[in-house]
Amino acid sequence: MGKAGTKGVSRAERERQIVDVAVEEFGRHGYAGVSVTAVAQRAGISKPLVYSYFDSKDGLYLACVHEVGGLLVDAVAAARSRSGSTGHALDTLGALFTAVEQRRHAWSVLYDPALPPTGELRDAVRRYRGRLAAMGAAGAAQLLTRAGHDDRLDHELLNDVWQHAVTAVMRWWSDHPDQSAAEMSARCARLLTALGAG
Repeated sequence: MGKAGTKGVSRAERERQIVDVAVEEFGRHGYAGVSVTAVAQRAGISKPLVYSYFDSKDGLYLACVHEVGGLLVDAVAAARSRSGSTGHALDTLGALFTAVEQRRHAWSVLYDPALPPTGELRDAVRRYRGRLAAMGAAGAAQLLTRAGHDDRLDHELLNDVWQHAVTAVMRWWSDHPDQSAAEMSARCARLLTALGAG
């Protein structure tokens, strides 16, 4: 059992509440646009309490990176049942949609262009993005290999297209909060089917 926090809430529960609020704030407004004060106010706690748990704004953002990074990596890893097939792309997107349906802006925590260029925070972001990119590259390579394509540049291009397409889809969804995870999966299925028919 975790150490008690304020007002009878355990430390673990309080940290979870703070991180949940911070993921939304950082995801919506970016690293540069969020203050610890704003997170504390939204969480209904004091600014010193946030600092006592996370030490700094970077420490708070780092906790958000680990939360979101782990969530996204686990979702993509679990979507491998049709690995190497065109269905794998839809499985991956569907898993991402489901994972962040209650946290629409989570994707932006890992893909915020305004993060500090160096340091522990940037290193953690790079690790999670690298793991996601590696899984995407592996899926793209399997798809091309299964189709008999072994051109290295084809593999490189498809991987780049996939990485940018996923980011574009996740950002579009963030701008259209009325769309559910199921609706997004169906929309992407229609688009991929239409592209495949060309």
